[in-house]
Amino acid sequence: VAVVGLTSDLEGEEMKIRVEGFWGGDKTSLDLPADQRALLEQAKATGKPLVVVAMNGSPIALQWAKDNAAAIVEAWYSGQAGGLAVGNVLSGKTNPAGRLPLTFYASLKDLPPFEDYSMKGRTYRYFQGKPVYAFGYGLSYTGFSYAPLVVKPIHGAVENGLRVTTEISNTGARDGDEVAELYLTPPAFEGAPRLALRGFQRLSLKAGEHKTVTFELSPRDLSFVDVAGQRQIVPGQYSVSVGSGQPGSGTVSQSASFSANQAVKIAD
Repeated sequence: VAVVGLTSDLEGEEMKIRVEGFWGGDKTSLDLPADQRALLEQAKATGKPLVVVAMNGSPIALQWAKDNAAAIVEAWYSGQAGGLAVGNVLSGKTNPAGRLPLTFYASLKDLPPFEDYSMKGRTYRYFQGKPVYAFGYGLSYTGFSYAPLVVKPIHGAVENGLRVTTEISNTGARDGDEVAELYLTPPAFEGAPRLALRGFQRLSLKAGEHKTVTFELSPRDLSFVDVAGQRQIVPGQYSVSVGSGQPGSGTVSQSASFSANQAVKIAD
């Protein structure tokens, strides 16, 4: 078990530190410090299964660990009881159910220049590349399946909102929590995001158990902001997905489509 990562001595604001990958509190690289990279390579060279525990407050490059480690636990800055929590996960006493609240990129080369303030290429909403681990990603010691979505406009019109229902089953041999994530992909328009998280629900399921989950999306949930700054339901075809992570990220999910026939302005 190799514990690596960063500390508040490296991550911060307006700091005096000047080392490889860090300049005044800003990160100039996503790589782990050089001595930690060497440590991981030596641990891998022992021939024993390698488990990497990452402790950090921002994304780090995990491609090497993904390719070489038997498992990765993202522990963040986990505080006084962090060792016990990580030990419980590694021993199997605790069945993990966390989800990444940000995107883990392979390299800074995947991102626009820091001085570029546009959203193009940034965050899960606009990033077109392949991340090492996507926003919303997380594994469990059990498995889950999703039934096809039932999508119904509220009061017969999408402009009033949308009700999305599915059934989630624990298909594994042990109890566990699942986090069902709902993503919306809008019609194409200037400045449109690739997709947007519009809801999530955590539920506990015993082995073999299944539950019905319903999301109710308000008109504002269905809306997006255009380049003029106007929030509206954009006319056209939408895709809605519910699953263990982003659609197309290799996680279990179900998708369906619906259409909005007219533009509807939404007050902020």
